[in-house]
Amino acid sequence: MTKLARQIASSSAPGWRLALQRLHLRVKTGDFATGLDLVNAIGALAEAADHHPDIDLRYGTVHVALSSHDAGGVTDRDIALAGQIDALLAERGLTPSHEDVTVVEIAIDAMDIAAIKPFWAAVLGWPADADEVGDPATSGPTVWFQQMDEPRPQRNRIHLDVTVAHDEADARVAAALAAGGTLVSDSRAPSFWILADAEGNEACICTWQARE
Repeated sequence: MTKLARQIASSSAPGWRLALQRLHLRVKTGDFATGLDLVNAIGALAEAADHHPDIDLRYGTVHVALSSHDAGGVTDRDIALAGQIDALLAERGLTPSHEDVTVVEIAIDAMDIAAIKPFWAAVLGWPADADEVGDPATSGPTVWFQQMDEPRPQRNRIHLDVTVAHDEADARVAAALAAGGTLVSDSRAPSFWILADAEGNEACICTWQARE
C-alpha cells in the first residue's frame, strides 16, 4: 500500500478508493431522486470549499471522483472534501459500493509512439499530451502508449469503435487521415469507416446512419 493509500485509509474518508491518482466513490442510490438530492448536497459542499469533484449521476447510482488538478493528484483538500461527503452518506443512510469502482485505461503497444499518437487524438477528438490521449471531460478512458522492442507480425486483435454525431463523422475521418492514418474501408459508410494508424492498429468511426 502506498503512503497516500495508507493516509486515505486512516483518514476521515474511509469510504473512498484510490485509483489512477484520483479518489473514487460509487454509491447505489436506488432511484434518480435520491441520487439527485445527493449530487445537490455534494455540490453545495464543493462550492463552499471552492473545490469541485467530477460527478456522474445515473439512475440508481452516483459516482464521484476527486483530485487536485493543479497538483496532478490527490491532496489534503480532496481528503477533507471526501470526509464531508462521507458524512452526507451517513446522514442519508447510504453506503459506498467499493466493488463497483472501476477505472479503465486503453494501452496501445507501438514501435513509434510519436507516429501514431496524433492519429488517436484525431480519431477520438481528444487532446494529446506527452504520455497519453485523454478525454478533457474525464468521462472516457485514457489511451496511453507502450513502447515495444520489436514489431508483432500478426494482425491486431483489438480495435476501438468511436461513435460520433452523424454530421461530425466526415470531419473526424478527415482529421484522422491528416494525422497519419489510412482508410482501410469505407464500404459500410456512413454506418462506419475502418481506419488504421501508421502501425496498423484499427479504429472505426461510427454513426447511427445506414444501420439495419
